[in-house]
Amino acid sequence: MALLVHMLACAFGLGSWVAVNGLWVELPLIVNTLPEAWELPSYLTVIIQLANLGPLLVTLMHKLCPGRLKEHIVIYSILSIGILSCILLAFFWDKTTIVAGASHSTAFFIITFFLSLVDCTSSVTFLPFMMQLPAKYITTYFIGEGLSGFIPGVVALAQGVGIAKCVNSTEPAGNHTGGDVWPSQTVYLPPNFSTEVFFFFLAAMMCISLAAFVALNRLPRTYELSTENLVPDTAASVSSGLDNPGAETDGEAVKCEGEGAAQSRPPLAGPKHTVYQLTFIYFLVVWVNAATNGLLPSVQTYSCMPYGNLAYHLSAALSSVANPVACTIAMFFQNRSLVFLGVLMALGTGFGSYNMAMAALSPCPLLQGSVVGEMIIVLSWLFFTGTLTYVKVMVGVILRDRSHNALVWCGAAAQMGSLVGSVTMFPLVNVYHLFKSGDLCNTKCPL
Repeated sequence: MALLVHMLACAFGLGSWVAVNGLWVELPLIVNTLPEAWELPSYLTVIIQLANLGPLLVTLMHKLCPGRLKEHIVIYSILSIGILSCILLAFFWDKTTIVAGASHSTAFFIITFFLSLVDCTSSVTFLPFMMQLPAKYITTYFIGEGLSGFIPGVVALAQGVGIAKCVNSTEPAGNHTGGDVWPSQTVYLPPNFSTEVFFFFLAAMMCISLAAFVALNRLPRTYELSTENLVPDTAASVSSGLDNPGAETDGEAVKCEGEGAAQSRPPLAGPKHTVYQLTFIYFLVVWVNAATNGLLPSVQTYSCMPYGNLAYHLSAALSSVANPVACTIAMFFQNRSLVFLGVLMALGTGFGSYNMAMAALSPCPLLQGSVVGEMIIVLSWLFFTGTLTYVKVMVGVILRDRSHNALVWCGAAAQMGSLVGSVTMFPLVNVYHLFKSGDLCNTKCPL
């Protein structure tokens, strides 16, 4: 019985952020089709921030009408919406409409908003439901939540990315003294399986989560589920960091996960920190979330696509995998030293600065066209995500052990950082066009 409940809790956690994670790792294939092209990630960061309306409404309901909101009904609703949205996305993700005289991916944006609404709202509904079960099952739930980023990344790696090739256009570019110039067009060969199949896979993952929730919801509350702890309790103290990366934009996730872990064991005496130390800790929260949820994701296409579609594909997929791996490392190797976390933050910021610099140099970044350049940009994104995720986890652990109120402010600081990062980058990318896109076949860069 215990093993079954652990499996159900893990499967339930899969539905927390799998849809948004899946969108991010599929972007290398989507940007070649949708009219927004390289600007698409900057739109997604803002849409995900708008979807935080869901957890805000749930929180207000708990405050204004305590006891009136039925969490199991909300969970049934959001998981059903998530399944329906993934199915609709498979059919309509590439449909466009004319808005203000230009073609836009209206269907994709609307469906993405509902998927983001589902995942953001899960942060404030899934954990309160899990609190009805014995504390040891919360750790398994966090493992499932981490897998919601790991599994889509692995599947995206298996999907591969279409090889790009240059073919001559059927129309000449113009008449010149030397004759007609026939420009090249970039044609992408299909991947191992289509984007539609990937979205159906996401729908299947959401179905598994819904089925697990139905089973968990039918468990008798008075029955002692198990006295056997299949997952060490020590892991629960750090599992609050198993949240989403490229899409973990909801500050409430940090708050609720920390609360769940804190309630699963006796409270500890809050460590003493000076005002300057607390200021530095909250600065870490704001900066790390701004960088990982807003600033850098908005320009990932510009930093990776000049090196080729494969480089972008590997950067997106491996970054999604790096997040739960970093959280797992934090579960077993904890270092709460503020000096160490500051150095790690500076290191991650260095990788992020390189990524941003390559985006600013687009479409002709350093070492373009070389294997070394491709390897460096992929590794830079990998270490950027991994190092800052570790910092994010450990800062959450420090504040969780301090007090409940500290966790509340941690959630607020994380949300503020994510919002500032997204709102800052959107006009720079889409209004002022400070970042330039290129074309594999027609962009000529100086040697």
